[in-house]
Amino acid sequence: MGFFPQSFQALQLDNCSLLTSVSLDLPHLKNISLVHLRKFADLNLRSPVLSYIKVSRCSALRCVTITSNALKKLVLQKQESLCNLSLQCHNLIDVDLSDCESLTNEICKVLSDGGGCPMLRSLILDNCESLSVVELNNSSLVNLSLAGCRSMTFLKLACPKLQVVILDGCDHLERASFCPVGLESLNLGICPKLSVLRIEAPNMSILELKGCGVLSEASINCPCLISLDASFCRQFMDDSLSQTAEACPLIEHLILSSCLSIDVRGLSSLHCLQKLALLDLSYTFLMNLKPVFDSCLQLKVLKLSACKYLSDSSLEPLYREGALPMLVELDLSYSSIGQTAIEELLACCTNLVNVNLNGCTNLHELVCGSDYCRSGDMPIDAFPPDSAPDKTKEIRESSDCQLEVLNCTGCPNIKKVVIPSTANYLNLSKINLNLSANLKEVDLKCSNLYNLNLSNCNSLEILKLDCPRLANLQLLACTMLQEDELKSALSFCGALEILNVHSCPQINTLDFGRLQAVCPTLKRIQSSLIA
Repeated sequence: MGFFPQSFQALQLDNCSLLTSVSLDLPHLKNISLVHLRKFADLNLRSPVLSYIKVSRCSALRCVTITSNALKKLVLQKQESLCNLSLQCHNLIDVDLSDCESLTNEICKVLSDGGGCPMLRSLILDNCESLSVVELNNSSLVNLSLAGCRSMTFLKLACPKLQVVILDGCDHLERASFCPVGLESLNLGICPKLSVLRIEAPNMSILELKGCGVLSEASINCPCLISLDASFCRQFMDDSLSQTAEACPLIEHLILSSCLSIDVRGLSSLHCLQKLALLDLSYTFLMNLKPVFDSCLQLKVLKLSACKYLSDSSLEPLYREGALPMLVELDLSYSSIGQTAIEELLACCTNLVNVNLNGCTNLHELVCGSDYCRSGDMPIDAFPPDSAPDKTKEIRESSDCQLEVLNCTGCPNIKKVVIPSTANYLNLSKINLNLSANLKEVDLKCSNLYNLNLSNCNSLEILKLDCPRLANLQLLACTMLQEDELKSALSFCGALEILNVHSCPQINTLDFGRLQAVCPTLKRIQSSLIA
C-alpha cells in the first residue's frame, strides 16, 4: 500500500474491502484500527510507541508481525485464518488469541522464553482447535487458558510463576507435564483420557484428579500438598500412590474412592503421611486394612462405603485393639459388615462422633448399650498376650460415648432399634432410619436427641420415645403406625416443634388440638389430611 508520513500517530483503515496487506514502519504510530477487511491477509507493523491495535472481522488474515516497545495488550480474537504470528514486544503482558482455530503448535515458540514476549503474564488460547501439542517454557506467565482446545493431546508447561490454568473442554488430553509451575491448586478431573501425569509444584496445596479413569502413571512432587482427590482413577497404581506419599508428606485429605488398582502395597506407603486426617477408600476391592490401622494414627475420618470384600475381621483392630484412636467419623454404608461387628463398633469405639451404616444388608437389629468389649466374649487368640485386652479396657473406661449422628438410611433388613438410657449416648442428636422398610420397633431413650427421621418405614408399629429435647420428628409414609401409639410416644417429647405424618393413613391430624394437648410445644404438623 502507499506511503504514510513518518509523523502519523493514529491510523484507521476500517472497511477498506480491497486491502490485502499492510506493512508499516512508523516511529510515531500509537494506534491502528483494522476492522472488516475481507481480503486482508498480511499485517506487518513496526513502531516503538505502538500501544493499541484493533483487529476485527478480518477473516482472511493469515500472518501478523508486530514490533513494539509500548504494546502491553494484544487481542486477535476470532481470526480463524491466522496461522503465523511473530512478536517482538518486550512489554507485552496480555495476549488473547481466542477462537484462532488455524493457529499451529509453532505459536508456542513465539510465546515461550526467547520468542519476543519476555514480560507475558496472561495468555488466552481458548478454542484454538488446531493445537495438538502445547509446550510452553515461560518464566513470566501467570495466567493461561486453553479452554476448548479439543485437539490437544499433549501439554507441557514449564512456567514457574503460573498461578492459574484453565483446561475446560480439553477432553482429549492424554499426557500432561507441569514442571515446574507455581500453581496452588489444579483440577484435571475434566480430562478423562489423561493417562500420564507429571507435576512439580512447590506451592500446590489442592490437586483434583477426580474422573481421570485411565490415569495409570503419575509423578506428583508437591511438598505442600494438603488434599488429593483421585476418585474414580481406576488405574491409579500402587507405585503412583507410593511415590506421591513420599513426595507429598503433608497430605491431610486423601480420596481414593473407586481406585480399583490400589492394594495393600500402596496403602503401606501411608506411613509417610503423618498428618493424614481423612482417608476415603470407598468402592474399592480392599480386604486388608492393616496398613491403615498401623500407620494412620492421626486419622479422623475413614470412609469405606461399598467395600464389599471387607469382612468383620477386617475391622477388628478398631474395636478390639483400639486402632485409630483419633477417629471420629466412620462410613460403612453399603458394605458387607455383619451384625456383631456393627454392635461391637458402636459399643467399643466411644470416640466416634458420626457413623454411617446406610444400606447395610446384614444389619438386622440395633440394640445399643450391651458390653461387647468384654474380653471373655472374644477368642482366646484374638489379642497378643498381655496387651490388647488391657488396651481395649482402657478405651472403654476412658470416656463416655461421643456419638452424635447415626445414619442407617435404607437398611432393608433392620427390624428393631433400641437405645436405652443405660447406653450413655449423651451426645446423640440425630438418627436417620429413613427408607428402612422392614423396621417394626423403635425404642429410644436419648436425652439430647434433636432430630429423628423414620420416614418411609412403612412397617413401623411400635414407637417408644423418651427424648425430652426432640424437636423434629419425621414419620412420612409410616403407614402402619397407629395414632394412639404416636400420642403415647409424644407424651415424653416435651420440646417437639415439627411433626411430619404425611401419608400416614392411621393418624388423623384434622384435630390439631388433640396432638397439641399431648405435646404443647408442637408448632407445625405436615399431613396430607390437613385442609
